[in-house]
Amino acid sequence: MPALSRRILTTGAAFAMAVSGVVFLSSPASAATSCYANGCTGRDPAGTTCQNDAVTVGESNVNTELRYSPSCRAVWARQKYAKAGAQLFVENNAGQRYDAWVPGDGVVTWTLMINDKDLLSHACGSPYPGNVSCSALY
Repeated sequence: MPALSRRILTTGAAFAMAVSGVVFLSSPASAATSCYANGCTGRDPAGTTCQNDAVTVGESNVNTELRYSPSCRAVWARQKYAKAGAQLFVENNAGQRYDAWVPGDGVVTWTLMINDKDLLSHACGSPYPGNVSCSALY
């Protein structure tokens, strides 16, 4: 292969790789939304990377889980086995709170997230009015 053709081919391949790298960096799949601490407050964990490392750190007597993301320093409440109309909420000692209601029997439901950096939080659930059960503070 002549030297000029080889040089053009090499330059073209390098250019193609550079352009494809730019395309991949700006694709929606790699632009996953994330947040940290108070920046997570009011956000749906399903639309962030917070759900990726979340662990259950507490549970109420009515199976309402307190979910915690160490990378996001945020928490939310999740209910997996409730009946339609059951209420759940997450609350921290700074007064932030989000409520959710189970839309149908057995539908996995969760609240929006709240900040948990340097705070204590708990998840609470109520299968019917007046019967609220909360997880321990975390």
